[in-house]
Amino acid sequence: MDEVFVGGERLATGQLTRGQLRWNYASLFPGVYVPKSSVATSLRARTAGAWLWSGRDGIVAGRAAAALHGANWVPANAPIELIARRDRSPNGTVVRNERVDPDEVMEVEGLLVTTPARTAADLARHLPRDEAVRHLDALAIATDIRAADALALLERHPRARGIRRAPIALGLYDSGGQSPKETWLRLLYVDAGFPRPTTQIEVTDGFARAILDMGWEDILVGADYDGYQHLTDRKRYVHDIGRNELVARQGWFDLHVVAEHSRAYVVRRTADAFARRGRPWKLRWWS
Repeated sequence: MDEVFVGGERLATGQLTRGQLRWNYASLFPGVYVPKSSVATSLRARTAGAWLWSGRDGIVAGRAAAALHGANWVPANAPIELIARRDRSPNGTVVRNERVDPDEVMEVEGLLVTTPARTAADLARHLPRDEAVRHLDALAIATDIRAADALALLERHPRARGIRRAPIALGLYDSGGQSPKETWLRLLYVDAGFPRPTTQIEVTDGFARAILDMGWEDILVGADYDGYQHLTDRKRYVHDIGRNELVARQGWFDLHVVAEHSRAYVVRRTADAFARRGRPWKLRWWS
């Protein structure tokens, strides 16, 4: 990205004077600059800037790597994680001096980036479980990662930080998690002790079709997380009326979850639905 550059290089070639650099550009990372006219710096620009700061030999990892592989839902202000031999981490970066094998690195858009499998392993090692699963869901949608590949890769690094907790997140991700809130809801059910729900379930009468975010097909109980667009988008609202009637006609009891619902309320409603289907479920304690 031409708008992100090493200041010293442009001064050395005469493309800029020190006055021009001072007045027209802002420091993104030590020695790395962007135009002051940039109202907001994108994740992609910050990633390129961190890589330039590393001397062009750092390896982009973690959330920034997932975004470069096409994963959604990585915020623009997420720390840029790098694997590099550096003694310090500038604000906005997390630098780790870790072992990485040659086949765990690839080039993406001119940057050195961890492969999808190594990215998945790092997300699972370094992030809290729920955040890791959320990003793993998004990475799985964008790539063909498999938990087995990430786990096999970790066997090479038996002393790597966080290796013991990595299998937990890798065992929970699901490419059917189509939004962070869907991931949140799925993990809530897992933590409450329900059987792990199937995601993206098709319901059809042979003519029309609907997709449930998740559910339990053996007892015809489904769950959908309804974001604000379901109420604010009139076209979506009208569509949902017909969609919900189709799901009900096919015998499904479909639970709709919104932001205002507490965790305890969601769990209790779902337990009641299980009981109505003749499957009373012993719940773990929830407050």
